[in-house]
Amino acid sequence: MKTFGIVGGTGFVGKYVTTLLVEKGFNVIIFTRDTNKKQGSAQVSYAKWDAGKGICDMDAIKKVDGVVHLAGAGIADKRWTEERKREILDSRVKSTDLLVQSLNTHGQQCKVFVAASAIGIYGADDSRHTPFTEDSRPSDDFLGTTCRIWEDASQKAASIMRTVIIRIGIVLGKEGGAFPQFAQPMTFGVVPILGGGNQVVSWIEVEDLARLIIFGLEHDHMSGVYNGVAPKPETHKDLMKTIAKIKGGLKIPVPVPSFVIKAMLGEFSIEILKSTTVSAQKTLISGFKFNYSELDGAVRRILA
Repeated sequence: MKTFGIVGGTGFVGKYVTTLLVEKGFNVIIFTRDTNKKQGSAQVSYAKWDAGKGICDMDAIKKVDGVVHLAGAGIADKRWTEERKREILDSRVKSTDLLVQSLNTHGQQCKVFVAASAIGIYGADDSRHTPFTEDSRPSDDFLGTTCRIWEDASQKAASIMRTVIIRIGIVLGKEGGAFPQFAQPMTFGVVPILGGGNQVVSWIEVEDLARLIIFGLEHDHMSGVYNGVAPKPETHKDLMKTIAKIKGGLKIPVPVPSFVIKAMLGEFSIEILKSTTVSAQKTLISGFKFNYSELDGAVRRILA
């Protein structure tokens, strides 16, 4: 029975990856800062990890047949001060460097490394909305630069094992990510439409993302960069209207002007208001099959 390690396994996506790996019969080691409060099971155990202090449980590293790396400070958790932007970058690069160095030294059994990145690497659409592919050039803005440096750190693993990098889109799920923030105002009968509403959202349902990560672990032909987005991106306006329709009841669209969003969120407002159309073609060609390729089905699953 194989054992897979997950850095970031206590997070929103990591919990789904853990659950699915256990259902498939694998053992899981979750690398986390706080192991004292964690209760393991027959298939799930916890190992000490603290990238800020350079701590990684090497005995656990020796046991893994593959690793999933999902750690990093939340992009949307706090206002983007210069200090916060350094934290966003450092939390990704330093953790990746520590993990790759640990695997290089002690992970002789490890054969595959699946690392997160983000579609923020692409920046905004051009006027034609030509979908971004894995070969598109990185943007030179903050997120584009951060993702490029992050991926460069992950690619160092490619010299010692098969390496897969997944550029994750807007993750939709009940327990975390963007969906609760989209849906919460609708409890009060309000459907906020941010900016013009025509900005394209390249999304993925959380369980599909977890399945894609595990697909990368299990399939030897997977190597390099893949976009983790559903095949059919939607505009922000259509996303909000779909959620409102499926939730049911009276819902009144309320435009939220761009200047209000900029005043509230500062530099991060760029990410809320920009349009990013991302292709899933390479991921589909790999043989991965989405359970939720259309927004309506994904939202119904989340709200079921």
